[in-house]
Amino acid sequence: MKRTAYLIGITLIGLVACFWTFSKVSNHTGFSVGQRIDSLNGVYIYYNGSVDNVTGRNTTSDGYNLGLKYQCVEFVKRYYYEHLNHKMPDSYGHAKDFFDPAIADGKKSKKRNLIQYSNPSKTKPKVNDLLIFDGTIYNQYGHVAIISGVTENEIEIIQQNPGPSGSSRANFAIEKKDDKWVVINSSVLGWLRKE
Repeated sequence: MKRTAYLIGITLIGLVACFWTFSKVSNHTGFSVGQRIDSLNGVYIYYNGSVDNVTGRNTTSDGYNLGLKYQCVEFVKRYYYEHLNHKMPDSYGHAKDFFDPAIADGKKSKKRNLIQYSNPSKTKPKVNDLLIFDGTIYNQYGHVAIISGVTENEIEIIQQNPGPSGSSRANFAIEKKDDKWVVINSSVLGWLRKE
């Protein structure tokens, strides 16, 4: 009996490992790495293949580091550089590192030269804000996206390298609770804004 349970357990672990490997190396979308799949204000989103795929570093003609192609950080920094004419003083770091828990809500992040808002915040998210997600068991580096639309009870984000969802766009509910705005997603750390 113990031997049968052991064999079933090993078989299940093997199947999960095979499925995970297949999902990492398979291209279910039909896109090729580096292909344009979406845009916001003339700044393109490129297909990356998988969360941990890296195809080199992207820098501007003046040497400013945009990040690893075609990771989420590379898109948001390229968007801020091209559309908002913004360079971050600290041009390195993982997505979740864009949010500094030591900075109070509504205060400036000197590393990013942006105003940081916590989730929840007294300030409602708005278009062009960076939305920062914490790391997970599947992606320890976190995620960052651009808020592309805001209504009274929802935000839309545009993102590069979104992981398993595969979609460059996603929506999240927002609500005002106790005089603070909350993005209804437990992974959202907060948002950053250019003054």
